[in-house]
Order: sequence, then structure tokens, then C-alpha cells
Amino acid sequence: MHRRAFITSLSAIAVPAVADSSPPRRLARVGYLQGGVPVPERTEAFLRTLGELGWVEGQNLTIEYRFADNKPERLAAMAAELARLNVDVILTSGSTVVRAAREATSTIPIVMATSEPVSAGLVGSLSSPGGNITGLTQIPKDLIGKRFELLKELVPNVLRVVAVLNPSNPAQAQFTNELESSARALALQLKIVKLQDRDEFEAAFAAMIEWQARGFLLLEDTLFTTHRVQIADLALRHRLPAVYGNASYVMAGGLASYGADFTDLYRRAAGYVDKVLRGIKPRDLPIEQPTKFEFMLNLKTAKTLGLTVPQSLLLRADTVLQ
Repeated sequence: MHRRAFITSLSAIAVPAVADSSPPRRLARVGYLQGGVPVPERTEAFLRTLGELGWVEGQNLTIEYRFADNKPERLAAMAAELARLNVDVILTSGSTVVRAAREATSTIPIVMATSEPVSAGLVGSLSSPGGNITGLTQIPKDLIGKRFELLKELVPNVLRVVAVLNPSNPAQAQFTNELESSARALALQLKIVKLQDRDEFEAAFAAMIEWQARGFLLLEDTLFTTHRVQIADLALRHRLPAVYGNASYVMAGGLASYGADFTDLYRRAAGYVDKVLRGIKPRDLPIEQPTKFEFMLNLKTAKTLGLTVPQSLLLRADTVLQ
């Protein structure tokens, strides 16, 4: 899907003056392959940083946008199309999308804005990825314990919690042990709920209530991000506090989030694309981890849920929505 209206809106983004005194002269072509729908702030950060590095869309840069609208069965065809177009590099996000790109080409460089490449078996290690894949990891596994802690601070009497994941995501299947050990360390009873279609959401929330859950965590996945408004609404309707993986859920009405700053990851991904376009091989670019993390709270949602947010959490939050 080309998303022409989306592309048109992005073309209007003001690009800062290029810092490079010798900007690239050749026309580069970048494939922009995503599993969900457009997230404008991430794409804007990517384009703006490319502009700062000398690559300006419509001048020396063409971007082939492909969005799968959360239909993973479309990814193989989209990735194959980008390979046939012989783009210079493919920008991806999420292990499922990275896998589709890798299956389509073993020669075109693939840059990840977000992924869990080691646990998904896409690369051997972060320091030596090898092959044609490089970029950034969002390391959600290391953040699971922190999210459980935040949930317990927000809901001090919480006992039963649910972790929601998508079993079709190759990275998330690796998280079961981490979820169980983190919950056990905080004396929480854990139930893992697996969802891979939005039609399952309503029944899943009803099941959480029946199990008498008092809160839930949501692992990052394109399916959930695409339908974050629906998920936040269901959580509010069922009065279930949740800690999400990124701020977009809180802006959609969710209670709290803690995780890597995804906008910053897309900005940094532009740096990888720049290096690849200038001739550096992906195998020579170690995969980097996030350096910026966000803790966001929505006080309006907390009030609706009948929660009193401790002052200590308010002071630690990067952003508090009133």
C-alpha cells in the first residue's frame, strides 16, 4: 500500500539546512517497509535526520513507502517488490518485518529502527550481526521487570496481572521466562494472554475480568500499536490499569508507559541509512541499543480508574498528561 496521502503530507516537512558541506549528489532510493499503519512522528524524525545528513526527498532521495496495515501476509510481497526495485537500503521495524525483508533479499542492506534480532534468530549477536542486517534493538525483555514494578506502584494492592503478547511475533515467544520470573519476584500471580487478531480483543478483556486481574502489561507488537486506541478504550471500560511499552498508548488514553523512545530510534536509524548509502557494509555496523527511555503518565486516565498516583512517580515521569 503506497499511502499517497500520507506521503504527500510528509513531503511538506521542513528540512533543516544540511550540515554536510559536500552533500551526496547521486539519487538514492530507500525502501520504507512497515508492518502496520503510518506513525507520522516516527517517519518525520527519520526524514528530518536524513535531511540533516544531506539526503533530501525529492532532490537526491526517493523513498518507496510500503505499509502492510497489520496484515503480515502482505509483507512477503511488499518486501519482494522492494527487492525487485533494487532499492539501496530497506528501513524496517519489528522482527516480523525484518524477517520478511531478509527472506526477500540477502544482498540489499536492511536497517532496523526497532527489533529484537538476536532472540528472533535474525542475527548472531549485536556486536557482530553479519549478513545484510544492522540497526537498532528496543530490548523490551530487559524492561519487563521495570514495568511490573511500575504497575505495582500504581496499583499497590495488585495481585493478579496479565501479560498480553502476540504469539505470531517471533521475538515475543522468547519472553515467557522473563515474564514469569519478573512477576514471581514481586509476588504477582501471572496469566499470559496471546492475541494475534483485533477481533480477539473484546473476549480477551472479558476473560481478564473473569480471572479477576487488576492490571496488565502489553508487549510491543505492530498489531497492538496499530489498534492502541481500541486497546486503551477497552482497558478504561473494564477499569484495568496497564503499563505499555511506548508513549503512543498513553497519548491514546492509556494509563502509563515505560520503554525505549521510538521516535529517537527512528532518528538514529536515519544515521545507519546514511552510512549504508555512503558505502559502509551492514556487517561492519554493530547493532545499537536504546539510549533514551520514556516514562509517561496519564492523570486523567488514573482519575477515571480511581487511582491515586504517588508523588514519587509524578516526579520520575518524563511526561505527565493532565
